[in-house]
Amino acid sequence: MAESDPLVLAIDLGTTACKVGLVTPNGKVVAYTKESDATPTKFLPGGGAEQDTADWWKVVTGTVRRLLSETGTPKERIAAISASVHWSGTVAVDREGNPLGNAIIWMDTRGAPYVREITGGPLKIEGFGIDKILTWVRLTGGIPTHSGKDPIAHILFLKNERPEVYREAYKFLESKDYLNFLLTGKMASDFATITLYWLTDNRNINDVRYSPKLLKLAGIEREKLPDLYPTTHILGELRPEAAEAMDLPAGIPVAMGAPDVQAPVLGSGAVGDFEPHIYLGTSSWLSCHVPYKKTDLFHNMASLPSSIPGRYFVANEQETSGVSLTFLRDKFFFSDDDLGTGPAPENAYRIFDELAAQAPPGSHGVIFTPWLYGERTPVDDPTLRGGLYNLSLGITRADVVRSAFEGVALNTRWLLKYVEKFVRRKFGPINLIGGGGISDVWCQIFADVLNRPIRKVKDPQAAGLRGVGIVAGLALKMTDLEDYSRYVEIEGTFQPNPDNRKLYDDLFDAFVDIYKKNHSLYRKLNGK
Repeated sequence: MAESDPLVLAIDLGTTACKVGLVTPNGKVVAYTKESDATPTKFLPGGGAEQDTADWWKVVTGTVRRLLSETGTPKERIAAISASVHWSGTVAVDREGNPLGNAIIWMDTRGAPYVREITGGPLKIEGFGIDKILTWVRLTGGIPTHSGKDPIAHILFLKNERPEVYREAYKFLESKDYLNFLLTGKMASDFATITLYWLTDNRNINDVRYSPKLLKLAGIEREKLPDLYPTTHILGELRPEAAEAMDLPAGIPVAMGAPDVQAPVLGSGAVGDFEPHIYLGTSSWLSCHVPYKKTDLFHNMASLPSSIPGRYFVANEQETSGVSLTFLRDKFFFSDDDLGTGPAPENAYRIFDELAAQAPPGSHGVIFTPWLYGERTPVDDPTLRGGLYNLSLGITRADVVRSAFEGVALNTRWLLKYVEKFVRRKFGPINLIGGGGISDVWCQIFADVLNRPIRKVKDPQAAGLRGVGIVAGLALKMTDLEDYSRYVEIEGTFQPNPDNRKLYDDLFDAFVDIYKKNHSLYRKLNGK
C-alpha cells in the first residue's frame, strides 16, 4: 500500500468502549486506537438502561484526534468516514436534532409490557397472537421480542410513560443514525439498521420500506421515523462543526455505516453464504450469511437484512459473554468499595487468561451460566440469571474463571444446534472475532466445546472497524467482496482436542439441564 493511498476513518462505538481506526477500502486495518470505559451506562428501576449522548460525542471526537495525532496520517488521505454503534438503541430528538433525554440502549426492558400489548391476541404461540405472528413474520422475518429490548419497545415506553417526550420528538433515531446526524446534519437510516424497529417490509431485500399495516398495529406515526437508504449509501458530507471537533477538513463523504452486529459480520471475513463466524465481545452471536428470508420463532432467530446489498444474515444474540469476565473482575476479584482491593489492573484479563490456563478442562465440574442480564437466544427470557453451580471447598479461583470461559462457550454450543438446523447443514471451521478472540485459551475452549475448528481472525478486536471500512469501500465503489476476502488474515487455527470430547458433552448436558430445571424458578423470582 502506497503512503498516498486512500483510507477510511472507521469509528466503532461500543457499549463501553470506542475504537477508531484507519482502514483501507478493501478492509486492511492500518492502525487503530481504543478508549475504554468512556461511556458509562445508567441503570434505572424497572429495567432502564441509558447513556448520555454527550459522552458518545466526546469519546468519538477525542479518539479520532488521538489516532490522527499518533499516526501522523495526512488528512487528505481520508476518503470517507464510516461508523458502527451498538445496535437496538433509541435517541429521541427534536426538529433541530437535540436529544430529548438520554439514549435508551439495547439493555433497556421498560417497554416490554407495551410490546406484549401490540403483539398479543386471544390465541397465542410463544406468547404472541397468532394473527400478529403471521403478519409480522411474513413482512419482517421476525416480531418484536417480549424482552422489550428493541427500539420499538423503547418508543412505546416513551409514548406510554413519557408522553411529553413522545409528542416533542421529531424523529426516533437508532444510535448509529444519531451519530451520523452529528457528522452530517442528516436524519436517516438504512435497510439493515432499521430492522429492529420491526416496522418495515423486508420481503424485497433491495427495497425495504415501512409497512403501513405494522405502523398501524404499533400505533407509531411514520413521520417520526427516519427515511431509509441502502446500507452502501453515502449519507452526506462531514459538516463544519463536526470537522472542527475532529480536527478534519469539512466535506469528507460520510457512509451510512452499520450497527455493531452487521459490521463485524462483514468484518469476520466469512462473507460467503453459510460461512460461519462467532463474535465474542460484550455480547456474542453465531452467524452466517444466507440467501433466503426465514424465521425460527421458537429460538428467537431469523435471517435479516445484511450490510451486504441483497443478502441476509442469521440474526441471534447471547446477551452476556465477554461482560461475564468484566462482572467477575469488578464484583469479585477487584472492587472499589470500602472492603475491596481497589480498581482492577490494566492487565486483569491477561491475569484471567493465566488463571483459566491453570485450571483443568471442565473446571473440576464447576458450571457457570452466563445469563447475567437474561437471554435472547436460543431462548428469549429476560428473567434468567447467571450462576455458579457445583461448588465445593476444593474449588479455586482458577476453576471459577475457567468456568466462566467455558460457560460462554457452552451457551454458544446450545445456540449452534439451532443455527445449524436453521441453515440445514453442519458447519466446518468457524471464524472467531471480537475482544474475546485475543485469548488463545478461550479460542481453544471454544474449539473443544463446539467440536469445530476455530479460526482466529487477525486483529479480532478490529472486526467492526474492518466491517464499516468495507461498507464505505463498497459505497465509494473502491472495492468488492471478492477483493476484500483476499485480505482477511487468519492468525491461527485451533483444533478440537478429542481427549476432551466426552467431558464437554457431559458438561453441556448438565448446562442445558440447569436451564430446564430452573427457568420457571427464575421467572418466579424475577418476573414482573
